[in-house]
Amino acid sequence: MTNIFKGIDNIIDFINRFIAVIGITGGVALAFANVVARYGFNYSLTWAAELTIYLFLWSMFFGAAYCFRTDQHININLFVEYVSKKVAKILILITKSITFIFLLAVSYYGYEYLELVIELEETSIDLEIPMWIPYLVIPVSFAFGAYSVIIQIVKLIFTPSEKIEFKSETQELMEEQNIQQVVDEANRKTGGML
Repeated sequence: MTNIFKGIDNIIDFINRFIAVIGITGGVALAFANVVARYGFNYSLTWAAELTIYLFLWSMFFGAAYCFRTDQHININLFVEYVSKKVAKILILITKSITFIFLLAVSYYGYEYLELVIELEETSIDLEIPMWIPYLVIPVSFAFGAYSVIIQIVKLIFTPSEKIEFKSETQELMEEQNIQQVVDEANRKTGGML
């Protein structure tokens, strides 16, 4: 059963990263091409601005969904750092549960709105594509985010309180940049005068 969830997780991870990268790359390239066409050749791609916006939006939403998977969204650890690990685990479970409910609600109501747009047969102005295509980003990306959060909740439930590590943003940055080794080395060389 875990292999099924691991497979789903890998697929969602790939989709999130792929769309985020393609969206931002395509949006920047298209905006650049339109500027060159406008100022270099006195010609404008009328549909480019609209497509650029859609590419950036898709990139942003799927990038945010990927951040839920990697737990990279902003966290306020003020309370978590100063309470026992059992209480901290409960607080984290509560916040992740609220996040899950919010993501699921937005995904559901995004789907409801998508059905309305399909029923109204709304189309975009410049691209003349059905508007359900750009709006599809909301229910799908929020559902991916909700899936990632529920996986984190399940993992947290089965992780003993003692094994949960809580790091401040400063500690994480120091580990990423290996700054602590630099500080330790400077303290060693200066005799702790730093």
